[in-house]
Amino acid sequence: MKAVERVDQFYLLKQLPKATALLCKKGILLDASSSWLDIFGLPPQDNNHQTKIFPLYPKALDLKQQLKKSKTFTVEHTVVKNNLSRHYKSYFAPWFDEKENVVGTIVQTDDITSEVKKQQEIDWLNNILETKVEVSKTGWWEYETETEKLTWCKETKRIHQVPVCYEPTTIEAIEFFQPGYSRNKVSMLFHKAITQHQSYDAKLLITTFNGEERWVRITGKPFLSDGKVVKLFGTIKDIHDHVEAETKVKEHQQLLSTMVDSLPLNVYVKDLESRKILVNKSECTYLGKKAEDIVGRTDFEFYTNEVANISREEDLAVMKNLTPMIGKETKSTLNGKATYFLTSKIPYFDLDGKVCGLIGMSLDITSMKKKEEQLRNLIDVVSNQNQKLISFAHIVSHNLRSHSANFSMLLEFLNSEKDTDERKRIIAMLSQASDNLLETLGNLNQVVDVNTNASVTKKPVNLDQSIQKAIQNLSALLEKSNAEIINNIDKSIEVKSVPAYLDSILINLISNAIKYKNPDRPPLITINAVKSPEGTQLSISDNGMGIDLDKYGNKIFGMYKTFHNRKDAKGFGLYLVKNQIEAMGGSITVQSEVDRGTTFNVSFNEEN
Repeated sequence: MKAVERVDQFYLLKQLPKATALLCKKGILLDASSSWLDIFGLPPQDNNHQTKIFPLYPKALDLKQQLKKSKTFTVEHTVVKNNLSRHYKSYFAPWFDEKENVVGTIVQTDDITSEVKKQQEIDWLNNILETKVEVSKTGWWEYETETEKLTWCKETKRIHQVPVCYEPTTIEAIEFFQPGYSRNKVSMLFHKAITQHQSYDAKLLITTFNGEERWVRITGKPFLSDGKVVKLFGTIKDIHDHVEAETKVKEHQQLLSTMVDSLPLNVYVKDLESRKILVNKSECTYLGKKAEDIVGRTDFEFYTNEVANISREEDLAVMKNLTPMIGKETKSTLNGKATYFLTSKIPYFDLDGKVCGLIGMSLDITSMKKKEEQLRNLIDVVSNQNQKLISFAHIVSHNLRSHSANFSMLLEFLNSEKDTDERKRIIAMLSQASDNLLETLGNLNQVVDVNTNASVTKKPVNLDQSIQKAIQNLSALLEKSNAEIINNIDKSIEVKSVPAYLDSILINLISNAIKYKNPDRPPLITINAVKSPEGTQLSISDNGMGIDLDKYGNKIFGMYKTFHNRKDAKGFGLYLVKNQIEAMGGSITVQSEVDRGTTFNVSFNEEN
């Protein structure tokens, strides 16, 4: 009966779903399930074929010793079959008879290939993670709320400069942060992560185990279960070098920005589309806008199309030809006000050496231009005054020398003459010469007075009333010459002038029109005036003898210059008129044609 039971037991063993084998005390295979035999590629066992177990576990060197101990143990091993490797775990346990004597060993083998592969994948991922941690200098940490256990990875410990064996507590970890803001901040963030489930990301300062101050970036994220935080996981990254570099860059940027803003120049940077991407304080002040209102816009949004088009053409030439534009005088009109600049533009290159825009600098030279214009006007005035002085000196020299020679000759005649009647005639001639000298001195004195009297001031004078006054003063002369005056002056027109000069100018120009009338027709004098923003222009036209401008055009306003054979012509009136007008900042021009008449145009300067 026992033999039958044994046969049934071995038959049952072969059918077991779990790979199982029976060994004798010497490690010889007595029997095994089909699944176990299949693992090792063994045939069914019989009395004629005995299989020792040890060659099946070549890497288990102490297997014999383990079996002799008659204790439970495990062995992991690999079986290669058909060029495929599979991983197994065999469990060895003592086999007892009915008297509790050890008669052999029971072996059960599990296929752990999937677990091994998973572990290999985990190890591979851990290796990648460790590599990334090492390369990125980013460590991780983990905190379990139930056990209050804090775990640091190797990189986290390296950042804190602690030994690899160091196991921190939360209090110790927080105390690594610099007292004050950093420590208070991390305590608050840690507390909120647990109580309010808030993740965090912050840059703070720590003091390492070796006493070094380091900037770190810390993150934390809570993991919840049933609405409660069971774990906190976070990272820590050493960003000290980055922060230091960033700080230096900001310091350099601040220095550059301060320097550029302090320059007495309008500085700006444009992209390829001439959009401004950077402006300094002077440019903002000139445009009357904030930097954020200027950046991203082109000149077309601030200036007239004419000015903006010129600027865009300059930009394109600089960026296309890569040739700087240095010190070009430009003119910008903003809000109706013209500003002159000395502008330079240079190409702006990116890190690859490609042009990506331009850098512009403009120096406001408006005040210099005004001074230059004033200087030019002053030079013109000085030149004109110098010419007048030369002319005046020539006149004085010529006329006074003539009078002096005349006096000398008459006195010589008088001294040598014995005849009483002839002496009386010479004395009469001396008296006339004296009157002529006095008249010449009077004329010269008027010229000197006009050119040297800086105390006279202009004031508004009604032009029509001044003309009526001049006509009244010349009424006898007008009536005698049968002259007609057409006065088209608007009664409301006023001009800024010196009243005495204006009276002299009107009388001289009107009397000249009568004096040089055409003998074949009565004088016709037409007076007009036009008021404009630039000033007032007075014109006095006649139908008299006219002047040959081709012949006398450059001598009309000369002193003692006459152009007609008239005994009463002295050539002083027009010279005086011109000096009086220019003394008030105005000007006078003439249009004339022989036998057709003459027009004098007087422009009054309305400024003080």
